[in-house]
Amino acid sequence: MYQEEFLYSHNSVLITLGLFILIIIFNEFGFRIGRFVQHQTSDELMSLTGSVQASILGLLALLLGFTFSMSMQRFDNRSLALIDEANAIGTAIFRVELLNEQFQQPTNNLLKKYIDLRIAIGKTDLTRQQERNAFNQQIAQLQRELWAIAIEAANVDPRPVTTGAFINSLNAVFDAQGKRNALLHMHVPEVVLILLFIVFIASVGIIGYSSGLGGKRMALPTVLVAFLISMIVFIIIDLDRPKRGLVQVNQAVMQDLRLSAFE
Repeated sequence: MYQEEFLYSHNSVLITLGLFILIIIFNEFGFRIGRFVQHQTSDELMSLTGSVQASILGLLALLLGFTFSMSMQRFDNRSLALIDEANAIGTAIFRVELLNEQFQQPTNNLLKKYIDLRIAIGKTDLTRQQERNAFNQQIAQLQRELWAIAIEAANVDPRPVTTGAFINSLNAVFDAQGKRNALLHMHVPEVVLILLFIVFIASVGIIGYSSGLGGKRMALPTVLVAFLISMIVFIIIDLDRPKRGLVQVNQAVMQDLRLSAFE
């Protein structure tokens, strides 16, 4: 059963906005502390602060690249899984012609409904669990009906080059559907995102502290950095949220299969 994590249950825009506000607050907080201890800080300590700032920014770059790579890899895997499923269904449709004539039309009708359901569930938000459960129950029922036809066809014609080939393609369809469902629930661990947020906030806070030590506020650059950081976080979260965010896996390959196979 699908279980939501804390961040996953909240809107990505709200998370990004909250991060932006926290970055601004901690930058201002760091600046005020820097101004407060400015006259008590030696040149050596200021130099050490610069080294710490560079280290934190380096850690931020490393963690950012790692997290973005994780989210992008999962997005690519979901895209490839969709293509694999469409190819598997297309192969099964072609191999329907190998069945005894009495089984061809019922099988094509079921596969047509199957594609329609896969397209419909592919457009359904992952948080609309009841609606997705209803689709999954219908898909499971169609799978049972297709398998029943395959068994009946095997009893009539047990040859591996005809019915056997169709049964193999039908197994591939079921496996592809299971793989897609599994990939929907694989995303960047929440603890990694939280760590990324902490490092983001700490890095901008230390920038504010360094500015305070120098006695000069950098308002525009700070807001610009905070905005860019927030946008990067938004893209990472959006890529990692199948069927929820702005970046979605293109369903065109399944829709094209529906049109080319049955229209």
